[in-house]
Order: sequence, then structure tokens, then C-alpha cells
Amino acid sequence: MADREPDLSAACWRKSSYSNGTGGECVEAAVNFPGGLVPVRDSKMAPHGPALIIPAAAWSRFVTAVKTDSLGL
Repeated sequence: MADREPDLSAACWRKSSYSNGTGGECVEAAVNFPGGLVPVRDSKMAPHGPALIIPAAAWSRFVTAVKTDSLGL
């Protein structure tokens, strides 16, 4: 059975607070998306294009790591 892409037509997108107002670095995540998933897209390059689909638990850990500057980069 092949994996099917989730329907993002009704997704409620939220722009990252780290995105700037001049059109650069625009990352959006769909909030309250069903199925324990978080779609993430580049709204600058492809506002209606593809999205990465990330498990909600992994997204939460990533956001926490960014907020606490603990990515180890």
C-alpha cells in the first residue's frame, strides 16, 4: 500500500516568528493539523507548493531545541 499525501487544502498555516517582513526566510507550519502530523513549507519560494510532513512529537522536540538554542550547531 502506497503512502498518500495528506490533503493540505484546509490547513491553517502559521508563519514562523523568525520569518522576516521583507519576504525572506518565510517558514510556515500548519497548526492543529489532524493525524499527529505537522506540515511545514517554504512560503517564500513555493507558497502553494509541497510541504514536509513531520510527526508532531518530532516537530515539538525541534521547536523546543530551537527555542533553547540546544541544536548543537
